Amino acid sequence: MFEKQMNIMAHNPGFVAALDQSGGSSPKALKAYGVGREAYDSEDEMFQLIHQMRTRVVTSPAFTNERVLGAILFEQTMDRTVGDLHTADYLWKKKGIVPFLKVDKGLAPEDRGVRLMKPNPDLDQLLQRAIERNVFGTKMRSVISEADPAGIAAIVQQQFEWGTVILEAGLIPILEPEVDIGSPDKTQSEELLKTVIMKHLATLPKGHRIMLKLSLPTVPDFYADLIAHPNVLRVVALSGGYSRDEACRLLEQNPGLIASFSRALLEGLHAEQTDAEFNQMLGDSIEQIYQASVR
Repeated sequence: MFEKQMNIMAHNPGFVAALDQSGGSSPKALKAYGVGREAYDSEDEMFQLIHQMRTRVVTSPAFTNERVLGAILFEQTMDRTVGDLHTADYLWKKKGIVPFLKVDKGLAPEDRGVRLMKPNPDLDQLLQRAIERNVFGTKMRSVISEADPAGIAAIVQQQFEWGTVILEAGLIPILEPEVDIGSPDKTQSEELLKTVIMKHLATLPKGHRIMLKLSLPTVPDFYADLIAHPNVLRVVALSGGYSRDEACRLLEQNPGLIASFSRALLEGLHAEQTDAEFNQMLGDSIEQIYQASVR
């Protein structure tokens, strides 16, 4: 199974769906979906509603492996079920879509122009649970706001340290050092980031492959050397707050880069839509993102 999933992620056309909204981002996702704060009284109720939304997405006839290669899940989503299967098993066994798990615990306060990931002393146990749930890989996010060389070096160092632990556990890590699209020196941050990533890639043992999830670059085709690197399985792009139209327009300028959109994927979906309306909207979104990913 692992080798088949590896081959899909390395070679198949398509994109990765980001369905990993956590405690901090779920209220915004629900509001965009038409479910306001008055609809739930507790965090448990909120997560139940977000799982209902995710279930509606992954069970939609529009959500297939013809367009969607993988899906990134939140920890609670991994532990919940879709039908009579745990979510990762549903994705793979019913849809042929490769499951990933978000493993970071949120962001630390900003320092030197970056926000590192909060410590996760339970990472080893979480990885073991992910393996038991038949997850293929992981994802963890940190954020760059300013072109501070020391801060960017620290953020990449942390990402690769966690990535090494994940590789040793037998999973494929997606490293996500996001550059804030509102940063006044975004181009410089991307230049520094790529330089440091290339240095770390050179230290990976032969045969160790990671994935990268990066902001859509200011300079078109900027990640070509990362995409071609033998230690990189795939480079995917986050939408980062862009609308779907704008994110797809920018993605089209970067051959070999594929989408891993969250808000841009779910844009236009609403709780009050009929199933036919919902599936049509989701299908149109998936098709647009797919075409931008394979141009």
